[in-house]
Amino acid sequence: MTQALCILIGAMGGEGGGVLSDWLVDAAMQAGFPVQSTSVPGVAQRTGATTYYVEIFPQRRAELGGREPVLSLTPTAGQVDLMVASELVEAGRAIQNGYVHPANTLLIASTHREYAVSEKAAMGDGRFDSERVLQAAQAQARAAVLLDMRALAQQHGTVINTVLFGAMAGSGVLPFSREECEQAIERSGKSVQASLRGFAAGFEAASGRVMASTQLAERLQGIDRLPARARAWPAALHEVLASGIELTTEYQDPRYAEQYLDTVERLLDAQRRLGQSDWSVTREAARYLALWMCYEDVVRVAQLKTRRERLERVRREVGVKTGDALRTTEYLKPGIDEIASLLPPALARALLKATEGRSWHRGLLVRTDTLRGFLVLCTLRSFKVFRRRGFRYAQEQAAMRGWLDAIESHLPDPAAALEIALAGNLVKGYGETNRRGHRNLAALLGEAQQGATAQRLRELRLAALADPEGRQLSGALGRPVVAQPIRIVRRPQG
Repeated sequence: MTQALCILIGAMGGEGGGVLSDWLVDAAMQAGFPVQSTSVPGVAQRTGATTYYVEIFPQRRAELGGREPVLSLTPTAGQVDLMVASELVEAGRAIQNGYVHPANTLLIASTHREYAVSEKAAMGDGRFDSERVLQAAQAQARAAVLLDMRALAQQHGTVINTVLFGAMAGSGVLPFSREECEQAIERSGKSVQASLRGFAAGFEAASGRVMASTQLAERLQGIDRLPARARAWPAALHEVLASGIELTTEYQDPRYAEQYLDTVERLLDAQRRLGQSDWSVTREAARYLALWMCYEDVVRVAQLKTRRERLERVRREVGVKTGDALRTTEYLKPGIDEIASLLPPALARALLKATEGRSWHRGLLVRTDTLRGFLVLCTLRSFKVFRRRGFRYAQEQAAMRGWLDAIESHLPDPAAALEIALAGNLVKGYGETNRRGHRNLAALLGEAQQGATAQRLRELRLAALADPEGRQLSGALGRPVVAQPIRIVRRPQG
């Protein structure tokens, strides 16, 4: 008995899932197949995608003799023939809900990630382990087409739904031809040429003709850009160093990247003097040192908001077409701390003392689609030449030195040194989040100085990462976590 082809699509807002469903229905109708579609809206804040369910009876109406098949409005676990997910964790949701079956289901999914709020809000690395979904996809699906379809869409100047549609057509599951799918896109009249480019890219990828990944090549190119002295360092450090050099150079300048390498080399030499050959401590310290050195301040905010990549992403996300005008307004709310951070330490202390106990934040709306507004951000961005003379820079450098000194002094106990290196992840963000991270790290370093074991340091680190308010860390310490003054020490040069 002929069974309906059951297709389930999971797509997030702005990805054109509804348009994809319309293309699919239109192609089926024009080809003469009975078809029915329904959709269930998702919810906001990245807690679930909108799902589109389509059933196509794979026998043309002309062959049915006036009979009409009865099609279902909802998918049944284990009975889905084609599962399409616009993002990797959405594929994981479908697998978890039983919609991907090893005997019946072809899974088509993009391997990129759109992080959930819970992942972004985590104090530590809250990202879901993508490898688990990839392994489940290979184990649970009859066959799987897995590739970064967002990258393909961006490469061809289109939206991911076009690439997904092409992959569906290229998989060979649909009962109609590539030409009939392309005609459905043309009939829609929506960004036809760009959509056809994306469709062709998806079709070729699913057909197995374009499956090359550029990730490894990019990584190797990054290692090739390492300076000569870093290339001679252990290979276990190369990938982190390449990223760290790129980040610190873009954040400040090449001299800042050299400062980063000098600091990493200090730890590396200390490990060598002790005859150690496991470079985990230096690697993790190098990872979090690069992130810490690129702390967020008003200059960094302006820098990020004026990057070409960011402007292009905004235009792409709102669907701006060539020739269209886009009005953008940036909301800035600088406070006394942000202003003081750029001043020389003596002036900053005087300002903070004079305004002690007072809170001042002024909201600014800056139209960055105008020359005047954009120049405001460019002016703020140019202040990075004064960053090394600023109060915030001196504070952060002093805190970094204390952290690095603690790592180096604990190197004879590699497990404890590694926990202290990993604790560099506590310092992040801006405002109160950043201040709380500094307090938590200072508390952990205080325990380390008192001779805490590696296991104890691990417990404290995980407690600090467990909640943003610091309640678990206070409970683990048996006392509230209080602010520790940062003593700025001027070390002699040379």
